[in-house]
Amino acid sequence: MLTTTTLEPALSVRQVLGLERVLAGEPEVVAGAGHLDRAVRWVHVAEAADVGVMLSGGEMVLTTGVLLAGDEEAQAEYIRSLHRAEAAAVVLGLGRAFPSPPDVMRRAAERCGLPMVVLHRPFPFAELTEEVQSRLVRRKFAAVSLSEAVRTALTGLITSGAPLQLLLDEVASHSACPVVVTNLAHRVLATSGERSAVDDVLRDWERISRQAGGSEGDGWIRAELGGRGERWGRIVLCGYRGDVATGRLLADRAAEALVLHRMLGGSVHTWEEQSAQSLLTDLVSGVVPARQLLPRARAAGLPVNRRTFVPLVVRDGEPAEVDRVLRLLGLPGLVAELADDATAVLLSLARDQDAKALAAHFALRLRTETGEGRTVVAAAEALASWDDVPTGLREALHVAAAVAATPAGQDLPVLVHLRDVRLRGLVRLLRDDPQVQAFAERELDGLLCGAEGESELLPVLRTYLATGRNKSRTAQLHHVSRPALYRRLEAIQTRLGLDLDDFEQAASVHIALLAHDAQQG
Repeated sequence: MLTTTTLEPALSVRQVLGLERVLAGEPEVVAGAGHLDRAVRWVHVAEAADVGVMLSGGEMVLTTGVLLAGDEEAQAEYIRSLHRAEAAAVVLGLGRAFPSPPDVMRRAAERCGLPMVVLHRPFPFAELTEEVQSRLVRRKFAAVSLSEAVRTALTGLITSGAPLQLLLDEVASHSACPVVVTNLAHRVLATSGERSAVDDVLRDWERISRQAGGSEGDGWIRAELGGRGERWGRIVLCGYRGDVATGRLLADRAAEALVLHRMLGGSVHTWEEQSAQSLLTDLVSGVVPARQLLPRARAAGLPVNRRTFVPLVVRDGEPAEVDRVLRLLGLPGLVAELADDATAVLLSLARDQDAKALAAHFALRLRTETGEGRTVVAAAEALASWDDVPTGLREALHVAAAVAATPAGQDLPVLVHLRDVRLRGLVRLLRDDPQVQAFAERELDGLLCGAEGESELLPVLRTYLATGRNKSRTAQLHHVSRPALYRRLEAIQTRLGLDLDDFEQAASVHIALLAHDAQQG
């Protein structure tokens, strides 16, 4: 299980100097101006020359220097001892001991990088300590409350079986910044936060992800994900605007929850599979323009610059097996189960590669590896533009559905395109068109209006047309005598008001029936 260190939220030296009570003392930074973002853990009033031995780090030391006046060596050693104790800053009240900033202390502080501040007006140190201590206590209480609120909310989501996305949404609502989960290769597995802000982060993710482990002062705060001595990812708060310690606390709580979620196996799919599924689903749906999904695809590790895209759909194929074959062939792409028995594959090939040959090789290798002689891969045409990918994926899904509806015994190539499923494929492609729907209902109205037609006559019509109007074969498949079949065909023609011996009328009702079946499927 992930272990973390809880850090107490602190004020920075800069923030302390900006307090109204401190400004009344007319503070002036005379050394260490480049280190004002140091955290102030506590405020300590001390006049002792050996105060350093009493510090534990992070203190802002307030002094009048009364015991240091006239001894330059003591003054320099005083600053050095504060530096060794990792004090946050030293504040010197000017007065009888030091009417002006002492050069020895100032130079020593500058060399050590210790912020040194002088107060030009008399200032009661008690007011400063009271102000800072009360603020620190309030911040610590707020941080602890936030930590517990986040832990409680995330634990509740985990116990209810919530998906990863809901956990990240909860974290994003508390952090008020984009939240990104990656694997160790910096590939994005999931995101949450305001869509436009997330897109800004992902747009140049390959470069900026390297900064996630850098300066937390810029709001990049991360926590490692892993357990049992093995790391497998990280969660990153991107551009967190609160104080660093609270951000770390929030990231740690989120990391603990994500590790627990993964250990409990809240989903049958890995996070990598869920990431691919989310992206491909959004592409197919068309709700989000393809151009807006490009940063997500790039951040997920899919090559997108100057590529040829080949949308594929595998019927009755396990996503894990499909992905294994893809990796075996060294083909870059995304794999995800979009619907029952339909696994989508989006290949991304270099422009100089033979997309058609590689897609066919993949389909043949998949059939060989799975040992399924009927494994068929539906394909759209190769695409040179990312903007055409949604249409291509939908076409491949339509072809796959047409393949599933193809009568048994009809031979199909291992890689099937729209032209291979002919009329059945075209009808399925157009099945959602209102005019096609109206045409099917109009042509079949006499059989669809009653229960008898749907249960008895419609299947007979379907078989009769599928067998090329072969009466003997139709009677055999429905286990009825020829006279009984004739009576049913006569009833069909009467209900529909047509002559099935007329080729054009039979073709029209056949197309209507294909459209009806496609709509029902």
